[in-house]
Formats: sequence, C-alpha cells, structure tokens
Amino acid sequence: MHLTIVHDGGSFPIEVDESMELGNLHALLELECEIPVARQVLLLNGRRLGGANESLSALGLKSNDALYIHDLQRHQPQSQPPAGATDPQLEAHRRQVLGNPQLMQQLAQTHPEIAEAARSNPQEFGRLVAQLRGQQQESARQQQMEMERLNADPYNVEAQQRIEEMIRQENIMRNMELALEHNPESFASVSMLYIDVVVNNTPIQAMVDSGAQATVMSLSCAERCGIMRLVDSRFAGEARGVGRAKILGRVHNAQMKLGDQILMCSFTVMEGAHINLLFGLDMLKRHQMCIDLKQNALVIGDKCIEFLPEHLIPRSEMDALVAADPPAGAQAPVAAPPAADAVQQQLPRQRATYAENVIEAVMALGVDREQAIHYLDAAGGNPDVAAGMLFS
Repeated sequence: MHLTIVHDGGSFPIEVDESMELGNLHALLELECEIPVARQVLLLNGRRLGGANESLSALGLKSNDALYIHDLQRHQPQSQPPAGATDPQLEAHRRQVLGNPQLMQQLAQTHPEIAEAARSNPQEFGRLVAQLRGQQQESARQQQMEMERLNADPYNVEAQQRIEEMIRQENIMRNMELALEHNPESFASVSMLYIDVVVNNTPIQAMVDSGAQATVMSLSCAERCGIMRLVDSRFAGEARGVGRAKILGRVHNAQMKLGDQILMCSFTVMEGAHINLLFGLDMLKRHQMCIDLKQNALVIGDKCIEFLPEHLIPRSEMDALVAADPPAGAQAPVAAPPAADAVQQQLPRQRATYAENVIEAVMALGVDREQAIHYLDAAGGNPDVAAGMLFS
C-alpha cells in the first residue's frame, strides 16, 4: 500500500502492508518524522484515526491516500524567558550570525532590521526572529489547512489536481533544501572562461566558448589590433536574434599568440558586439584544443594556458552575440549566453511579471507574498537564490 505522509516539514511517500496495525505505523512515523508516538495525531480526510491494534485496511486506508500527522506539542505555548533575559539558544544563534560576514550581508539585504538588531540589540533580535518563525509556522499551518480542505472532497477533480500540485511543490522544495545543504555551489553564478591572447602585438582578453560556432571579434577590437585592412567584405551580413548587428566581413588569416605559441586564426568581425574576442569552436577544433576544467586551463598539445581568475575577467563586456544569417560561404556566429551582470541588471525590472508559481514556490518556504517578492527582488528574480537567502 502506497501512502503519502504530510506534516509540517513537507511530505514523503511510504510503502506499508495493509495488514499493518496502526500502532506499528505510529512507531514507523516516529523514526521518519522524529515525533514521539504520544504526541502524534493521524488524520485521514479530516478524521482522526484511533485504535492501535486496528489494521490500516480496517481503518479505511487505501493505496495512494494522503495521511496527515500532527505534533500535539507544536501547538502548545512554550515558556518564555523572564523579561530582559536573553534566550541562550537565540544568543548563540546571534553570535553565529555575527561571525559569518556572508550571512550578515544576505541578512542585510533580505531582513535589514534583523541584521541591525543582531549587531546592537539582542532582545530585539530575539523578538524579530520569533516573529519570523511565527510567520513561517502560520504559513505552513495555512497550507496544511488548505490541503485538508481540498482532501475533504476526494471526488473533486480540481481539488485533487491542486493537491497533486502542492505535493509536487513540496517535493521540489525538499529537493532544493537538500541541494542547498549538500551542493550549495550549484546556486552560485558561474564565470565565463577567459584567456590572455595577443593579436598583431595587441594584448586581448578573449572568452573561450565551445558553444559558439565561429570565432568573433568586435569592430573596436579589430581596429585596435590594426587588422581592418584584412577584412573580406564579401562575407558581410547581418546577425539576427534578440537584436540585430552588422557583420562587416571576415579576416581569413591572422596571427594569435597564446602563451609562447603562435597560431594562425580567422575571425568574423561584427559591428556592435560587446565582447572583444570570442574564441569559438571553429578554432578550438582547428588547433585541437581541450578545455580542461580540472586544470582550469586551455590545453594545446602539451601546453596549458590558464584561464583568468574571476577578479581579472573584464566586467564591462556583455556577451551579446546572436546567430547570424550571412551570405553563402560565411559561417554564422552562435549566440553566447548573456553575462551574469547583465542578467542581474535585467531581472529586478521584471518584478511585475514574476510568474505566480515562482512566487508560490518561495512562499512555500514559510514567508508571506510580500516577503517572497522581496526575496525575489534581492535575488534578481531567481527563486533558487531567493531560497538560498532564506535558508542561510
């Protein structure tokens, strides 16, 4: 028998035998949910299950039913410390926050009042943290009540679809929580790969992109390198995509120095490109280069050209190359992904167009709608980053 167990922390599936006694199910859930048997209340379609020696089938449970588990202690008021005293756990938490500069920076963006209280007012910090936890618990309680209301009518197709969507979102959030815990680097922005090259005695920082079909140079870079006299205008055209850019032509053969090696390369010269030089797949294949991420280098034969560290990457360049439609015989440059800085500048302006399911995904973490939008604004519209801020 397949059951879905729903509790304050989310939901999870279990497989049990229909002849299992309810008391044994209570014991199993104690291990899964860490709620002692004495504090467990199990609900099926709003009806409390009782009779520790009764089998699950005798109690009316069927495969694919959703079973709700309540913790009696969660609804009991907890004793408060005397006025003016500081909760030792909260004080330890406050010191932990103060000792983590990255966490303090995120907190200052999402909850500036909590960050300020952490620095100067321990009592206010405790009050604000308790208020935030209360809001999260209330949001979880409202979600659970909605689940119970929807499950009260098992023959309502729309209600069952909504339950399925809520369970799916809970599973997604649980999966994201695991990612935040075990693979937090996946939520960080990834820098593009740049190397130092020299073209016609002119040093350039070139972006290496195996997803670009052709090697592309901007007009300003070609002029700086003094190779405009070599541009073959028969290969002129127009790049079309999100916008348009003029392709001026092609340099068929020019020297490029990488480290201590001299290579002969060809370039497509584009007007309006916001990147100096994009080293594409055509030259990577022609010179049998290998992008070695373990060594963090571009390997040419037995030589390694190290990629530039993040702080040396030219931030002023925004990758705006788009697919071109050149005349016969010309190769079309494939669009490179937009730079992270450009994306972060564009996303905050899309606040009014956040998809409802994106907002609901952040709200499912225990915040109200306004706070969810606030987190999305701080995260540049990225719900994964917003969740990372909330869980930090």
